Amino acid sequence: MSMKTSQESFQARLEHNMNDAFMRKAVANAQTRMFSGRAKAAEELGHWEQWREMGATIRDHVLENLDYYLEQLSDNVEKNGGHVFFAKDAAQAQHYISEVIQRKKARKIVKSKSMVSEEISLNQLLQAQGCEVLETDLGEYILQLAEDAPSHIVVPALHKNRQQIQQLLQHKLGYSGSDTPEEMTRFVREKMRSHFLEADVGITGCNFAVAQSGTVALVTNEGNARFATTLPKTHIAVMGMERVVPTFKELDIVLSLLCRSAVGQPLTSYITALTGPRENDQIDGPEDFHLVIIDNGRSSILGSEFRPILRCIRCAACINTCPAYRHIGGHSYGSIYPGPIGAVLSPLLGGYDDYHELPYACSLCKGCNEVCPVKIPLAELLLKHRQKIAESKQTTLGERATVGFFNYVNAHPKLWDKSVKGGARIATKVIHEGKSKVNVGAVKLWSQSRDLPEPEGQSFRSWFKQHQRKQQ
Repeated sequence: MSMKTSQESFQARLEHNMNDAFMRKAVANAQTRMFSGRAKAAEELGHWEQWREMGATIRDHVLENLDYYLEQLSDNVEKNGGHVFFAKDAAQAQHYISEVIQRKKARKIVKSKSMVSEEISLNQLLQAQGCEVLETDLGEYILQLAEDAPSHIVVPALHKNRQQIQQLLQHKLGYSGSDTPEEMTRFVREKMRSHFLEADVGITGCNFAVAQSGTVALVTNEGNARFATTLPKTHIAVMGMERVVPTFKELDIVLSLLCRSAVGQPLTSYITALTGPRENDQIDGPEDFHLVIIDNGRSSILGSEFRPILRCIRCAACINTCPAYRHIGGHSYGSIYPGPIGAVLSPLLGGYDDYHELPYACSLCKGCNEVCPVKIPLAELLLKHRQKIAESKQTTLGERATVGFFNYVNAHPKLWDKSVKGGARIATKVIHEGKSKVNVGAVKLWSQSRDLPEPEGQSFRSWFKQHQRKQQ
């Protein structure tokens, strides 16, 4: 199952988004705001590095004992009256969810924001079956109206401004109000409320599942997920198989890290813990609860050198600090997972054929390593990807030929010495005022935004020998 959000080439996406001045300004402003908010929240909590260490330890412990905790989770969900389905891949998850919806004869579905549902293309499947699917998160709802893809894990409509949203609401829903966020939000809220009451099925993701109790925990900024889980008669939660914590004690720690790292707040607006369907003496909640636990390549990651990426708690702190993301935006990655997390995870879940460029969309500044609340070594994992891509010869023929030639010359000192001397002389002929007459390939891409150093006509070794003679 492809997670691609664009059929354009990586280079075409880069050129398009690099020329989108509004998008770059919006991303830069949001990054600055969320990065400073995260830093302030971490400082207020105190002992942040110890919290990060606890978070990494918890996530590693779960990954090392994942089979045990998944079995415990499954047993407890079923004891609570729910149903559990383990999906090997996206197709199995789609099939199971589709069967549940057909059995319920459901036609209207309300859906809370969920990255893993995007991963398995759930909306497209349900709409193809004739179901009306309504995204209830405001950002996701805007993108659904615009038939657009998310550009950020936490703030999916980051790339749109309020004037664009106003025009979209006017065109799609007949909105006639101003472009103030409050008025547009109030308009959308009124539109949504009736859908919650009419929906047959509610679908959510799962930030974390508590193995000890069979509880599904949801973290949202707007609270719409609660409508999706309490009003429809059937609730389906989808989760990646790694999103488990042993008990509520560990849940408290990872949620403390998630909320502060994502939006710079001690808590987001709503943290909801759901344990099975409603009981006979309860008046709200679903009559039927299904938890779909999705592998979709995660087992392979678990047994590989990329296992630390499964610690991820989807806070987007790495995205909010990434200089590459700041300039190219989320859509340039061509995947539902953008930024450093996407550059590591997308090739693992979707394969190198579609995503072999992403590990190179990084300056290796290691800023993402420093802010990750569960201490994922993202920069090192990106280097591992590059190594594997090179070893499997998925780099371009020109790149392989250039590196091969460099290695050969570098292995022969006399040839190397002659090459650098000749190259220094040639450089004086082709480089003037920081620009090269030979303007192709990597040289062209480099010189579009940088000036080349002015050559002096001799190699460093030649200069050093002359300098030594003068000293004598």
